[in-house]
Amino acid sequence: MIMLVTGGMGFIGSNFIRYIVENKKDDEQEVKFPIINVDNLSYGSHPDNLKGIDETKHKFIYADITDKEKIEEIIKQHKPEIIINFAAQSHVDRSIKDPTQFVKTNVLGTLNLLEAARKYDTRFIQIGTDEEYGEIEKGSFTENDKLTPSSPYSASKASATLLTLSYVKTYSLDAIVTRTSNNFGPRQYPEKLIPKTIIRTLLNLPIPVYGTGKNVRDWIYVEDNCEAIYTVAKKGKKGEIYNISANQEKTNLEIIKEVVKIMNKEEKIKFVEDRPGHDIRYSINSQKIRGLGWEPKHTFQEALKKTVEWYIQNEWWWKKILTPEVIAETPWK
Repeated sequence: MIMLVTGGMGFIGSNFIRYIVENKKDDEQEVKFPIINVDNLSYGSHPDNLKGIDETKHKFIYADITDKEKIEEIIKQHKPEIIINFAAQSHVDRSIKDPTQFVKTNVLGTLNLLEAARKYDTRFIQIGTDEEYGEIEKGSFTENDKLTPSSPYSASKASATLLTLSYVKTYSLDAIVTRTSNNFGPRQYPEKLIPKTIIRTLLNLPIPVYGTGKNVRDWIYVEDNCEAIYTVAKKGKKGEIYNISANQEKTNLEIIKEVVKIMNKEEKIKFVEDRPGHDIRYSINSQKIRGLGWEPKHTFQEALKKTVEWYIQNEWWWKKILTPEVIAETPWK
């Protein structure tokens, strides 16, 4: 298939392109290279994320998904058989501080892609998040549960999901939604919990813990998520939603302690004010996608060790983008 990826210079998008290039061969006749990568190089994107990738298998196009005419022009020219939308404003703390850009990118940007996909009869996959469901004290959400997002970020992603599903029913668009639990791994922007913990520890700074640190998240290694999304691209059914998770629930405090232990450093934890609307626990049931033959390959401990080692060995990558704001203790303020 001819594949167009939006947000391919971001964390999950770039890891997805790497996964395809490194694991799929031309003679498999599954992916036609080059993969078209559309990205606007905003703060979460990093051109070095695809450094070293075979340039014959990846074509970068600078564009913003909020630019309707440009997006339509790209899709008309390259005629992709599938569009996978990773492009998003994705940090909850930033959405609390300034929600406007989240609505523009995550809602209006997705709308532009859906319109182009409809016009050129292209399969569309919307990359969503478990945060769309909101918090759950016990058990796990299934794909049929209602959405009760708590932050402007998760509300904008839920809106994009609903738009996508409406295009299936109204226009019979071949579209699918995935909802994934917390990703981690190499090349994740330093404002996120795991890279922030690693970097602040390397810089001998205390690790900020929101509230009590008992908020629970289900963590999945980014490469496992990429394989799941590729599985959906090949085997997923039109109009369906697929939850993607690894059943590896940890509190934020547990994550920080495990990172510091791997680094063999002194544990410096600083409890700070909790962020507004902080959900206590996310959990999603991923039996549906496992029915397509996918399951995660990495244990949490193995993947976390690989992630820590990557940040230690690639200081050149994160030092370029590090600012006090990025690793701030309470960035929503």
